Amino acid sequence: LLFRQKWRSSINRAAEAMTIFAVICAAMFPVLHMGRPWQAYWVFPLQNTFGSLWANFNSPLLWDVFAISTYFSVSLVFWYIGLIPDFATIRDRAKGPIAKVAYSMLSMNWKGSAKAWSRYETVSLILAGVSTPLVLSVHTIVSMDFATSVVPGWHTTIFPPYFVAGAIFSGFAMVLTLMLITRVVFKLEDYITLEHIALMNKIMMITGSIVGVAYITEFFIAWYSQVEFEQYAFINRATGPYWWAYASMMTCNVITPQLVWFRKVRYSIPMTFVLSIIVNIGMWFERFVIIVTSLHRDYLPSSWAMFSPSIIDIGIYVGTMGLFFTLFLLFAKFFPVINMAE
Repeated sequence: LLFRQKWRSSINRAAEAMTIFAVICAAMFPVLHMGRPWQAYWVFPLQNTFGSLWANFNSPLLWDVFAISTYFSVSLVFWYIGLIPDFATIRDRAKGPIAKVAYSMLSMNWKGSAKAWSRYETVSLILAGVSTPLVLSVHTIVSMDFATSVVPGWHTTIFPPYFVAGAIFSGFAMVLTLMLITRVVFKLEDYITLEHIALMNKIMMITGSIVGVAYITEFFIAWYSQVEFEQYAFINRATGPYWWAYASMMTCNVITPQLVWFRKVRYSIPMTFVLSIIVNIGMWFERFVIIVTSLHRDYLPSSWAMFSPSIIDIGIYVGTMGLFFTLFLLFAKFFPVINMAE
């Protein structure tokens, strides 16, 4: 929106919805991992009438709360404002009484006057301007959860830009995964064209290359710092018992997106779909590598361990995927998937 890119109107609605659903899934994890979820309200900066002030502003957990809540609220407002003119269109064409009332309320009495459109354009632009630094700040804070620790492999300053690039990279991959299916199911081939898919592929390739440079930089800094613990963490990452996870991450995130240089791949729908799935898998492996390989070998061999997920771990992971796809399918059923007004 800020760069006046007209092609965004075919994907922006689904991308914004996807962001909101992903943030809902993300917000569950701090609560689930607290151990005492019934005391989740402790993370909020409550007034002292509840006792002494509990919020610890030095805690990355609290930074997460601020990052996720800000991200969610701004994204929700931005998404909803964009939907208002479309809700009005649906309101005017709704057949059933329930649909008519529901969409009337959602459209906030939108009349489509010149004044309303002028306000709509202004608010959209302001929200886009607010959202852009927000994306940078949110992923920076999420990366600092790791970077502010002293664990070798986490304690690196490259995390903020590398997480921001990774977020755009995996975000575009997920938009492609969902929109290629939506495009066929809702027969939106005239709105989401091959040109749109090729442009998304290009962005995925550029951000994938940035992530690749970040991976290599991590190794370079480990060598350059001459800190033996840092060096061991990265050598162990690539050649230790979890080498397969590291190899999968590098293959999926760095090597595979380079296929997009070929025009045939860029404009091929089956190839793009497979590529987007591979990138999603690669980004999952990235998180696995960052967390597991940095923790499974400590300074003491007595505390070395291999990670094996419990049935609860697997259940939570599969459950969040279920929640995400349920929300997306509900969105696709009741809301316009692409921006009708634009």
